[in-house]
Amino acid sequence: MWSRAWRLWWPAVLVAGAGLLGTGDAGDGESGWTRSPDPLAYVLVGFAAVAALAVRRRPAVTLAGCGAAVVTYLAAGYPVGPILVAVPVAAAGVAVAWPAHRSVPANVVLGLAVYVAGGLRFGLPFSAGTWPLLVLLAVALPAAIGVGVRTRREALAEVHAANVLRVVADERMRMAHELHDAVGHGLAVIAMQAGVALHVLDRDPVRARASLEAIRATSRESLDGMRAELDLLRHDDDGPRRPAVTLAEVPVLLDRIRSGGLAIVADVWVGELPQEVDVAAYRILQEALTNVLRHAGAGTARVRVAREGADVVVEVRDDGRAAGAVVEGSGLAGMRTRAARVGGTLEAGPRPGGGFAVTARLPLEKPLVQSLERP
Repeated sequence: MWSRAWRLWWPAVLVAGAGLLGTGDAGDGESGWTRSPDPLAYVLVGFAAVAALAVRRRPAVTLAGCGAAVVTYLAAGYPVGPILVAVPVAAAGVAVAWPAHRSVPANVVLGLAVYVAGGLRFGLPFSAGTWPLLVLLAVALPAAIGVGVRTRREALAEVHAANVLRVVADERMRMAHELHDAVGHGLAVIAMQAGVALHVLDRDPVRARASLEAIRATSRESLDGMRAELDLLRHDDDGPRRPAVTLAEVPVLLDRIRSGGLAIVADVWVGELPQEVDVAAYRILQEALTNVLRHAGAGTARVRVAREGADVVVEVRDDGRAAGAVVEGSGLAGMRTRAARVGGTLEAGPRPGGGFAVTARLPLEKPLVQSLERP
């Protein structure tokens, strides 16, 4: 609060303090002045100080008020004194607030007015002593500094705007990946369960019913995930969100896929991880298994999540046909993006003995502390 108040008050304090303390002694030792400082001189100092109060919000008021006070002061015959502090305050104020095509002409007019008002005291052609240099420094130097400040602020604003756009784009890309992973996985599981149900409908109603119940549960979960992400896209706010999925939910994921007939051998280590790494590991595992369901035609998939040094490794291998090529444009690209976001890498390709393998290596900060093993 005090900092903000000081930013508003310091120009006026500077003009008033310099003027009130130094005006009385401004003409000492000088000759040729026609008028000693009197109450009117101090009134002009006070007027300039009040005008300086508006330099941040109404720079035009400061320019006109300070310029008029200084020109009147000099034209009245008072000695050149501290009231001139009001000139650089006004010059810098408009240079900061206005673009150069407005501030430069305004400061030229200010400088000429002060130059002429003081120059009349010295006689034409206004070249006596250091007066021209003094006016030039009082206007040009603060104006140049103000232009520099404005340019820097504009550059920072552009950088900030670019960063905001990048963050928004990254967040929307993340949401798109979430939708792709959640909905794509759900549809793959539903398609498999529907095929199982149709296959056993007449001879094994119990298993058909189990498949239909799995379809209902999977579709509900996928719809909930889709609604949550669409709500974020629609409202674009910081409202409540669904808890992020983590490796702790891998057993549920594996059971859901096993129920569709794919055999899975899993060795999964789960523990306390940075949230981004935990979510990325789960989503990569989910997408890799979804690709197996959609494209591999595999009978068995092997899943491994393990701690290796300072990394967590997620690996999915299957014994089906090498299906990576057909999903390179979406599934594998999304997995690589997830791995890269947390500083990791992802390798995918056909296995020498047949099948396909996806291996992600994600850096972590905390050790894994718990083991979950599923046959």
